Amino acid sequence: MEYKDKYYVATLIKDAIGEIGAHNVVQVITDNAPVCKAAGSLVEMQFSHIFWTPCVAHTLNLALKNICAAKNTEENEVTYDALCWITEIGDDAIFIRNFIMNHSMRLAIFNAFVSLKLLAIAETHFASVIIMLKRLKIIKRGLQTMVISEEWCSYKEDDVSKATKVKEIILNDSWWDKVDYILSFTTPIYDMLRVMDTDKPTLHLVYEMWNTMIEKVKTTIYMHEHRQLEERSTFYEVIYAILIDRWTKSSTPLHCMAHSLNPRYYSNEWLNEVPNRLAPHRDAEISEERNKCLRRYFPSNEERKMVFQEFASFSGALDAFGTFDSLQDRWNLEPKSWWLVHGSSTPLLQGLALKLLGQPSSSSCCERNWSTYSFIHSLKRNKMNPQRAEDLVFVHTNLQLLSRSSPQYNEGLSKNWDIGGDLFDSFEGVGVLEVANLSLDEPEIEKILFSNEEDIEK
Repeated sequence: MEYKDKYYVATLIKDAIGEIGAHNVVQVITDNAPVCKAAGSLVEMQFSHIFWTPCVAHTLNLALKNICAAKNTEENEVTYDALCWITEIGDDAIFIRNFIMNHSMRLAIFNAFVSLKLLAIAETHFASVIIMLKRLKIIKRGLQTMVISEEWCSYKEDDVSKATKVKEIILNDSWWDKVDYILSFTTPIYDMLRVMDTDKPTLHLVYEMWNTMIEKVKTTIYMHEHRQLEERSTFYEVIYAILIDRWTKSSTPLHCMAHSLNPRYYSNEWLNEVPNRLAPHRDAEISEERNKCLRRYFPSNEERKMVFQEFASFSGALDAFGTFDSLQDRWNLEPKSWWLVHGSSTPLLQGLALKLLGQPSSSSCCERNWSTYSFIHSLKRNKMNPQRAEDLVFVHTNLQLLSRSSPQYNEGLSKNWDIGGDLFDSFEGVGVLEVANLSLDEPEIEKILFSNEEDIEK
């Protein structure tokens, strides 16, 4: 039996790096566990050009947990006082769900009034509280009809006090207003989590999306409190402190480097979207972290001097970067396409940009293999040897990837069948969208289809 300390984890990562070649590796993404962070540091010590980056999806999920399940400790007293009401709403939601689902008769009454299933979202799922509140809001009308029905009132059983409490909560408009408020100010966080919870290139988007997400949260809270933006909000300050603390713990120079190489962030269209917005080369924090990254990638003084000059030409729109097409395409083209078209005059910077602009920022897509493994190696098939199980997981996962190349994936009844997994750019006409809203990383839930959208309001 192996003791899974930082050395064991680091050895596994180094073996994988050795298989594909260290020169082909840009970053190692893991979750935010201390042992993974320590293992990442060991990898960075051996390979100076490889960065350990924490999974952004996990980081956002931890931020949501800090907000929705604040702990009452001496060090956390102010935060708990501001957020304890959110925890109470979440506890009420869990109470409603458990009361209905833990008894066949109550569940039968629920199914008679609501066509959607009241899913038991595990706490280990990303944003589990938010997912549960979203589902309760969707079926609000059905729940209220249920608790005032003759079936609910005539049903006699031991938990009369609990049934009364459930009825009071569901018919309490003030409670539903709080649910709406929680969902409104956490929506920017949840939306960013969904975008990051993919295998698509997102590393170059993290820095900007985090700032935009915080601004959206602030706007929502201030609108709810009827405050001017220059006024103070104790509640927002607590939320802001949580988000900034999580960003500080998870941000790396690689995020700033990728942000700096996105040509869109130098375009007039992007700069004029928000007042006082700065291009990456004019931001002190980004510049400092970017230079740290460049020093690690280019330890040679000659190469570093050359790449600094190339970055100056790129960021300042000098020489070939100052042409009309180059400036226009900063906004019009995708970042990688822009570098392929206009970056040949800066070969060192172009090579680095093409590497970083193709990087994801989440490890959760790889972790979905664990769900696949548990499906294959179940209690009924527990005699299967590890190598056979590993082979079946490999085949299953790669068949899923290959299916995306089939015509059926882009049209027909099976269009975008894995939309809840690694696709987020096209949701039009997809029948399982409601499921994607409810599950971020659970294939079994993603496979549920809702037959009639009109039945949701029953």
